[in-house]
Amino acid sequence: MPGGLRGAVEAILMVTDRPVTDGQLAAALDRPVEQVHDVLVGLQRDYDGYTGSGAQSTEPASPRGFELRNIAGGWRIFSRKHFASVVADFVLDGQSARLSQAALETLTVIAYRQPVSRARVSAIRGVTVDSVVRTLLQRGLVVEMETDPETGAVLYGTTSLFLERLGLGSVDELPRIAPHLPGLESLGEYDETTY
Repeated sequence: MPGGLRGAVEAILMVTDRPVTDGQLAAALDRPVEQVHDVLVGLQRDYDGYTGSGAQSTEPASPRGFELRNIAGGWRIFSRKHFASVVADFVLDGQSARLSQAALETLTVIAYRQPVSRARVSAIRGVTVDSVVRTLLQRGLVVEMETDPETGAVLYGTTSLFLERLGLGSVDELPRIAPHLPGLESLGEYDETTY
């Protein structure tokens, strides 16, 4: 193959629409996982503008307009955040792809309380969230995870797309919000409510 393993890894990364693990790439290319991982780390450094090796290369020379990130359990190429406004203008072309305030609040509750039922999210927010949850499902940000054995309610959680959009590896990396919220002492009441 022209470009060898490095070129093959780049070719796959250019067409994937979700993060790809070292193991998936290794299996597709019939190579050891360690060898594929080394190529990924090398590509990441090259895209960031590091041309030297070892301790000699501490400052990037000229990073590219894209970068290779290890997020949501795998690797994916993204445009660099410095170009976000340019890319957004090009992709959206005047269309709004932003979530409403209600959707953001609902997504936040689901992210921090997952797995959680619609009724519990409604109780926490103080409003009905049925249509908002449907919107989040359609956008691929939340998913039906399981059914509560006691109530039969569908429980929702976030998806890998949610993690990808936030640039997180897992929900454990979500920032702690407790110090910023008043009245947290009463939040436990919602856990005791039956739905």
